[in-house]
Amino acid sequence: MIGPLVDTHAHIYLKDHPVVATATHRPERSFTDADFLRALDDHGVLFGVIAAASFMGSFNDYSLEALKAHRRLRATAIVEPDVTLPELKAMDDAGIVGIRFSLRNYAGTPDLSTPEYQRLLRRVRDLGWHVHIYAEGERIAALTTSLLAAGVNLVIDHYGNPSPQQGENSPGFQAALQALGSGHGWVKVSGPYRSPGCDHRALAARLLAEAGPQRLLFGSDWPFVGHEDTVTYRDTVNWFEHAIPDAETRQEIGRTAARLYRFA
Repeated sequence: MIGPLVDTHAHIYLKDHPVVATATHRPERSFTDADFLRALDDHGVLFGVIAAASFMGSFNDYSLEALKAHRRLRATAIVEPDVTLPELKAMDDAGIVGIRFSLRNYAGTPDLSTPEYQRLLRRVRDLGWHVHIYAEGERIAALTTSLLAAGVNLVIDHYGNPSPQQGENSPGFQAALQALGSGHGWVKVSGPYRSPGCDHRALAARLLAEAGPQRLLFGSDWPFVGHEDTVTYRDTVNWFEHAIPDAETRQEIGRTAARLYRFA
C-alpha cells in the first residue's frame, strides 16, 4: 500500500504527561511514537511530523525523545517567548522545524508586537523554521497579518478552520489564501471532521487554484484528539484522496512537505 509521502500533522503523548492548567483536553489514553509509526507503516506513509499538542504547553520532552529515536520524524514545538537562542538551536539540531500557536478554545492571543515575540519571530526566521497556527478563524486572520509582517514562513492548519455558513468567506480560509498569496505560507488539507458541513473538496480546489500543490500539505491529525473512537487513519487518507482526486497532484503535495519539513 502506498499512501501520502508525508503526514505533516500528528500528536504523541502519554496519559500521565503534565498538562497546562487551562488544558482543553486531558488525555485518558497514551498515544506513543511507536503507535504513530505503526499507523504510518500500515498506510504506506514514509515520513511523519509531530505537531505540538496545546494541552502540554511548552513540555516538548516527549517529542524530542521521539526525534532522537526516529530519523523519519520531524516536529514543531510550543515555546515561551523568552526561550533562548541556544535552546532553539538545540531543538533545530534535534529535528524541530517550527513553533506552534494552538489557540482554539483557549483565551487570549499572543501579542506579537512585544519585544519578546519580535525577537522570537526573528530567530524563527533566521533558523529557517515556520510558525504553525490553529485557532478560530478571526484569530487566524489576525495572526496571519502579524506573522507575515514579521517575515516568517507560516503553516495554517485544517483549511483555516472554516465554517459551513461562510465557506470560502470564512476569515480563517481567507487568511489561508492571504498566506498562500504572500509566497510564505502553506495550508494543510486536513481535519475536515473539525469543520463539519463544509465542502472541503471545493475548498481544496480553491487552494490549488490559488497556489498549486507547492503550497499544500496533507495531515492526518492522528490520533484525532476528542474523536479517537470515531475517526480512523484510513478515513483521513480517503478524505485527502477525495479532496485532491488527482494522484500526481497528491504526490507533488508530498514532495512539498518533504522539502518544507527537511526530509529532502
